Amino acid sequence: MVSGGVIRRLIEGDPEACVKAVEDVYLAGHRGEVVCPNSYFLRFPDRPDARIIALPAHLGGDDPVSGIKWIASYPANIKRGIPRASAVIVLNRADDGYPYACLEGSIISAARTAASAASAAAALSGRRAARTLGVVGTGLIARYVVSFLTRLGWELPEVLLFDANPTEAERFRSASCDPARHRAIRVAEDLETVVRRSDLLVFTTSAGAPHVHDPGWFSHAPVVLHLSLRDLSPSVVRASFNVVDSVEHVMSAGTSLHLAEQESGHREFVTGTLAEVLLGKCAVPRTKTVVFSPFGMGTLDLAVARWVYARAEAAGDVVWIDDFFDMTR
Repeated sequence: MVSGGVIRRLIEGDPEACVKAVEDVYLAGHRGEVVCPNSYFLRFPDRPDARIIALPAHLGGDDPVSGIKWIASYPANIKRGIPRASAVIVLNRADDGYPYACLEGSIISAARTAASAASAAAALSGRRAARTLGVVGTGLIARYVVSFLTRLGWELPEVLLFDANPTEAERFRSASCDPARHRAIRVAEDLETVVRRSDLLVFTTSAGAPHVHDPGWFSHAPVVLHLSLRDLSPSVVRASFNVVDSVEHVMSAGTSLHLAEQESGHREFVTGTLAEVLLGKCAVPRTKTVVFSPFGMGTLDLAVARWVYARAEAAGDVVWIDDFFDMTR
């Protein structure tokens, strides 16, 4: 067992290594060295906004591992003063299938998302700087994205925040933004202001359907990290240069790109994957809005969990349960 406190300390101590673990998996996926089935969504008739998702995956290569993330998302938790998401990750040995580790999963999930976002932001913009960073949705994922960017040395003079709950945005401004690193940190009164003023824009909302419909808001050609996947209308998607982590995965579950595909009957609005951008096989324009829409595959959770577990084991921070399996012979 590896606790959340241990995981947070290891990730905060070396965000560069976390980003590398994520990028290595993207490249391994491009080479066909991973297995990543579709995620399974468990939904509830009496709680339509809640869900629990199973993300199984396998990583091949020199250090193969299989596993699964089991993550619950209950938006109503926020009103009760507890986190929206909770998760565990189980790692299985590749040779005999036995599970050998159980890790707290919400921090790994947030960190792999932030690492993916940081990698994409640098690859798509060609730099580690943005005049104005706009953050739409100010929960845990947003905190990790901003933390990763600042720890990785990004120059972010202005941070502009928007949340449907202004109290959450104010709390984020007070607790998650370092005034020493930013010249100005502001909470915007409306979403349009954030979109129009930001050259790097992050969506980390819990939106279930598109709520940003006007392509004109993006006329300044920002880089958009569309992490919550359902904020942009199909018209905004089709007007943009779209990069994804996996075309097959992102075209499902009612994402903005899935809706755009259903409306248009094709996928030609997707230009390439992040792996292709990292390999120099997909040129990114500087005069058009660039949208990165990562589905958030289980392979990323596995990669970060494997990296964290190795560090925790080396530091003696793994809690062993020797008699967990009743019969081993």
